[in-house]
Amino acid sequence: MIAKRVQRVVPSGIRKIFDRISQVKDPLDFSIGQPHFEVPAPIQEAACRAIREGKSRYTVTQGIPELREKLRGHLKKTTGVEPEGLLVTSGTSGAILLAMMVLCDTDDEVLIPDPYFILYRNNVELCGGVAKYVDTYPDFRLRRDALEAAVTKKTKMVILNNPVNPTGIAYSAEELRMVAGFARDHDLLVISDEIYDAYSYDFPHECMLKYYEKTVLVNGLSKTYAMPGWRLGYAAGPKEILDWMTTLQQFSFVCANAPAQYAGVVALDFDMSPWIAEYKRKRDMVYEGLKDCFEVVKPQGAFYIFPRCPWGTAEEFVSAAIEHRVLIVPGSACSRRDTHFRIAFAAPDEKIKQGIEILRTLAKDAPKRR
Repeated sequence: MIAKRVQRVVPSGIRKIFDRISQVKDPLDFSIGQPHFEVPAPIQEAACRAIREGKSRYTVTQGIPELREKLRGHLKKTTGVEPEGLLVTSGTSGAILLAMMVLCDTDDEVLIPDPYFILYRNNVELCGGVAKYVDTYPDFRLRRDALEAAVTKKTKMVILNNPVNPTGIAYSAEELRMVAGFARDHDLLVISDEIYDAYSYDFPHECMLKYYEKTVLVNGLSKTYAMPGWRLGYAAGPKEILDWMTTLQQFSFVCANAPAQYAGVVALDFDMSPWIAEYKRKRDMVYEGLKDCFEVVKPQGAFYIFPRCPWGTAEEFVSAAIEHRVLIVPGSACSRRDTHFRIAFAAPDEKIKQGIEILRTLAKDAPKRR
């Protein structure tokens, strides 16, 4: 009864943890990656104003002209590139699905750095493609030799996430030039998911559009402005690809959330630097609190950290943490390995401090458990 392509999709291990919240008394929830602060008031008001003014009907498929113009200007300012095509989408996830459906044929191979966001693997499988994983352990950096080891004659594209969910790694200009050279040598496409671009703590964010002409950039306003439920994303890149994505959106999502699009015009002019500075401080708090008890790479962006489990498998360690009210995600939900776990530190300071102390206690409990 159920289509075979759907049966290839693996349920999200992250959502499984999130679903356990109701079963845990007074949980310390570090499972879901969404900002803990409210949408800034001027952006809220812009959405409310759009609703009051009756701007709740369908928009043109590609997005309202005001928002598309703002996005083009934003990309020109931040990357120096004015993309040929641009489409406003129903979230970044919608953009990735549209891109994958337009570009991925049956048996096409897609290179995915591991660890990865689970949506990538499932979208490839849903479209009949084959996910090929590129190992980035132990420091989660991209390397040319690892990419070369994974590429074959069937390889069509690479999916990047920058900064990375779940590791918090941010790629440097040098790394992106390396990926561009690799993709150019093998005539590959690149899909670059840069939804966490605002959360780059140690150096300015680098956009793949600057380095490779066959890049489809996907991004959105969900993480930067704390509006994940508003479902507002966009894609930019080569005109032919974006035209086909627009056509496919006509017969799927139709258009992005209309009031959110009008709010997006206001959001792009809003200064989020105080919020980003707060998250950089949280990054430091988490890393400093864990580094002497866990093997951990300091994240440079996003709001995730990906420590190695001090004992047992990730599933075992995460189960123990949940017993102590700490909701974290096993690495097996976003990697072929079951050795690490993900913390989303988008949470109030007090909860972060409590969670760190519990995790430190669990780590020191290792000899008893062996």
